[in-house]
Amino acid sequence: MSDTSTYTSRSVRSRQQRRRWLVLLGSGIANAVGPAAVVFATIGTFVVPITAEHGWNRTTVTAAASVLSVGMAVAMPIVGRLLDRFAIRPILLTCWLGYVGCTALIATTPRNVVLFLLPYLFLGFFGSGAVIAFPKAVLSWYDNRRGLAVGILAGLGTLGGAATPVLAYAFISGVGWRAAYALLALISAVVAIPTILAFVRVRAERSVRGRLVDEVVVGDHKVRLELPGLTLRRALRGRHFWMIAAMIGLQGTAQGGLVVHLVPLMTDRGLSQLMAASLLTILAATSFFGRVAGGWLLDRVHVGVVGAVALAAPIAGLFLLAPPFGRAAAAVVFLGLAFGVESDLLNFLVSRYLGMRSFGQLLGVVWVVSLAGTALGPLLLGAGFDHFGSYDAVLPVVGLAFGLSALIILLLGRYPYPAVAGFDELAARDELAAAEVLSEVAEAKDRNVPPRS
Repeated sequence: MSDTSTYTSRSVRSRQQRRRWLVLLGSGIANAVGPAAVVFATIGTFVVPITAEHGWNRTTVTAAASVLSVGMAVAMPIVGRLLDRFAIRPILLTCWLGYVGCTALIATTPRNVVLFLLPYLFLGFFGSGAVIAFPKAVLSWYDNRRGLAVGILAGLGTLGGAATPVLAYAFISGVGWRAAYALLALISAVVAIPTILAFVRVRAERSVRGRLVDEVVVGDHKVRLELPGLTLRRALRGRHFWMIAAMIGLQGTAQGGLVVHLVPLMTDRGLSQLMAASLLTILAATSFFGRVAGGWLLDRVHVGVVGAVALAAPIAGLFLLAPPFGRAAAAVVFLGLAFGVESDLLNFLVSRYLGMRSFGQLLGVVWVVSLAGTALGPLLLGAGFDHFGSYDAVLPVVGLAFGLSALIILLLGRYPYPAVAGFDELAARDELAAAEVLSEVAEAKDRNVPPRS
């Protein structure tokens, strides 16, 4: 009898642990075919065939990345607020269907700049749902190992970004750039929609007709579902919000411009189109290791140290970025590892410095700043190329942006919302018990007194 009880107990614990890992794995798989991997990571691969067909300059074509970022920037605060108030799955599925539809629509655009860029605008609008929803779902289950969870989520997205440039190049070579976009949209729909339906959910999410509730009744006991953290209004009055926004905006400008222009930059310096596109795959693949390793480090070393090293490291990589292919690949490995750690920072910083109460809305607003940088970066490099005839004059500006962002993150200080001891195991075992603990932390934080141990 004792052996049977022990086996049953272990089986239950195993299922409980598996549940949170499935949320992380499902979110990561869907993220691997999301807008960042399928559209943004491949824009550089589409530059040459689109300019060849339409006769446009590179600034016009790479403006698609900037327009996509504008669409996301408009939608992020709206979608973030919705995710703080309503159940996650209907919002996420609506956004996903809109994103894949707009991606497919690019294949039908005529030789008109406005009509070419318009699908990217709406693609960014709908794509914002994936950017906020997956971290919100995953972080609800992980606190003690939040860095690692964020790293795995971002890392799986990076694996998608490693495959899509080469896949896009193969599609373009075989069926042309228009059909390539349609095929990428189809892959994204087939892979992600069943995965979202099966696995992606927020811990202890309870709703009535889709609207989230603040408490539930279990037997004769009321369980509050309040989360610790700041409202948007309170966050805007503090220094942490503005420091995070400044840091992420500078980093987004530098990284966004460099990623979009990497392929044309290296073809100008003597690499073939295929070899230059392969650098994007190397960048994405090494970013995976940087993201997972960086996430693991964030659970053990303060973000100021990890972030400053990661943000300053690309400056050295810029000096190595030149032919032959071996040297360029080494530089991209260096950049990819650093970019991987940087990609973990935003979700982690918002949750530790601003909290989870209004996570969706706060993340959405900070993402606006990041996307403004991401929109500006490709335009700066493209305009620099068109004006000077090379990228050499603008690359020092990229290095300066990385350096300033490293300095800012060093000055953030201690975490206002550190990890709650034992939370991950409790959340896997009993979602509502974990919710009670967080509600107590939130109440104590609001009264500015320590919670019970």
